[in-house]
Amino acid sequence: MATTAESSSNPSWNARTTPAPTLLLKPGTSWQDAWQRSLAAAPEAFRDDQALNLWAAAWHPDGDPLPATSPVDGTPIAGPPRLDADAALHAVRASLDQHRAWRHVPLTERKARISATLDALTEHRELLALLLVWEIGKPWKLAQADVDRAIDGVRWYVSEIDRMLADRTPLPGPVSNIASWNYPMSVLIHAMLVQALAGNAVIAKTPTDGGLVCLTLACALAAREGVPATLVSGSGKELSPSLVRSPEIGCVSFVGGRDTGARVATAVADLGKRHILEQEGLNTWGIWNYTDWQSLTPLLRKTFDYAKQRCTAYPRFVVQREAFADFLAAYLPAVRSVRFGHPLAVADPADPLPELDFGPLINAAKAKELADLTTEAISRGAVPLHRGSLADGRFLPSQDTSAYLPPTTLLAPPSSSPLHHAEPFGPIDTLVLVDTEAELLAAMNASNGALVASLSCDDKESYDRLAPQIRAFKVGHGKPRSRGDRDELFGGFGNSWSGAFVGGELLVRAVTEGPASERLPGNFPDYHLMP
Repeated sequence: MATTAESSSNPSWNARTTPAPTLLLKPGTSWQDAWQRSLAAAPEAFRDDQALNLWAAAWHPDGDPLPATSPVDGTPIAGPPRLDADAALHAVRASLDQHRAWRHVPLTERKARISATLDALTEHRELLALLLVWEIGKPWKLAQADVDRAIDGVRWYVSEIDRMLADRTPLPGPVSNIASWNYPMSVLIHAMLVQALAGNAVIAKTPTDGGLVCLTLACALAAREGVPATLVSGSGKELSPSLVRSPEIGCVSFVGGRDTGARVATAVADLGKRHILEQEGLNTWGIWNYTDWQSLTPLLRKTFDYAKQRCTAYPRFVVQREAFADFLAAYLPAVRSVRFGHPLAVADPADPLPELDFGPLINAAKAKELADLTTEAISRGAVPLHRGSLADGRFLPSQDTSAYLPPTTLLAPPSSSPLHHAEPFGPIDTLVLVDTEAELLAAMNASNGALVASLSCDDKESYDRLAPQIRAFKVGHGKPRSRGDRDELFGGFGNSWSGAFVGGELLVRAVTEGPASERLPGNFPDYHLMP
């Protein structure tokens, strides 16, 4: 309960004392609007209420569609048409035929076809973004950014690809992509188009949890331009023998969790197959001998973008004990100012779509899982420093809010809790207090490898000494690190990555062949090589 003094000076508290206007769905943004626009944009890729599978350069009504609902408000949406193992094998063999032809297409023509695809994606930018809102719950601004990063990133590769392909050739077979649901455009479509630009046919498995229609539309636009893309849906158990173990596959590119990633890593290592496996890690932010608290608050607010459902999110803060009070004074205003709710809800039909930090989690099951983990951690001794409420969100009257989780902050989660050692993939922060540099490093390296980390300390000499001991591929000095775009490299340390690193020229090198003696930068079973 806020005190009188706190409430009179806290703008967010004062805003909640005024009755919020009744919200409505922005006209023209319903799921049916998005679906009908998708059918009009690519009628070949959809049939009635079903998305089709793309293989052998044609759209197929095969597969058993899985029922699906939007995390935004429970609205029924199109579910993935799951192929069985035999159909997936036929799709892979057809992709190999495409690959054998595509690898001989002159680079100038490949560049023209990829550029035409990018023009088509640009034309349908707002529809692709709206589909991302409904299918995976991204706020409007972040959904647009996902589409834009894909388009802009691949355009950069088109302009740079000639030098990158000097003395290199495509792989013997197509590239198989298995990616998580959170970045369908800026990670998955981006990777597929660059792989195709480099001379490979490409295969992608639709993430089961979301992104089907957005990916189907994007692949339809690419297929129209003659890009050799295959898009199939199905369970990992059914499709893995074809998409991972099949001898036709030239490279496996995976983005996802450690458990599934470990199984894929074992399979590709046994086969000696080229691979790129980006797996989760507990990305940490350390606070040591730091005083610039005013600059920290807006940075902390940004860490809640998309409910921390991204591979470079920061769910763990490791704080010097003597600075804890000052850290809380900077942190709590940030977490209390986070805005969340229905991404398409407005007070007036003429209003622009709201600028939210996040909407729902990917589904209600994930929200319940994290809520239960939070309750369990508190029962075992974690201290709740902040617990948001759904009453603070922006929602339509009587809408389903089961996939939403307000931001939560826990101090000292017990070692028995998954929140102590694993990435929650939701808006839950955990704080750990330390007294020595050795404790700081041990806490920041709790997950045996991460993709990114940050260390806030006033003294650059201290940063330069401590940062190399943090097991993350990228370490920011007082600011967050991202996956990066264009020429920025990306990878992971320890169990967060297996296979070739990517980004910039390394992405092209990972999906092409160079000299016989070449050792690609990355984490491989027999060596580790930094760029």
